[in-house]
Amino acid sequence: MAQPAPEPLTEDERLAAIAELLRKADALPGAAAPVSLGEHIVEAARVPRRHRESLLRLTPMELTCIRFLGWGRSNGDIATLLLISENTVRVHLSNVARKLELDGMRELAALAGLLFYPSE
Repeated sequence: MAQPAPEPLTEDERLAAIAELLRKADALPGAAAPVSLGEHIVEAARVPRRHRESLLRLTPMELTCIRFLGWGRSNGDIATLLLISENTVRVHLSNVARKLELDGMRELAALAGLLFYPSE
């Protein structure tokens, strides 16, 4: 008799599975060292090769904005946390998207989540 199909994973379960795969990749012999993005240390497996050089050239404020974006914060939240205007946040995020040659804010949000979403 056939086994019933497994229940689909929740968003949190999928994120936990991805985080576990990233930790395993970082633990492999010869795994790349963590990448320092300004004051932020990111696991090497999270940093796409095609963006590595461009990410290293971002300003500290741009990196901080995408870090908060990666944590799921809105532009308004980021503005409040950094004591800047929401328009300034949009400008920083637009500059990041341009520097990384991304197609738009959705792609930037996905990359920010990959880089900075907590893996624990």
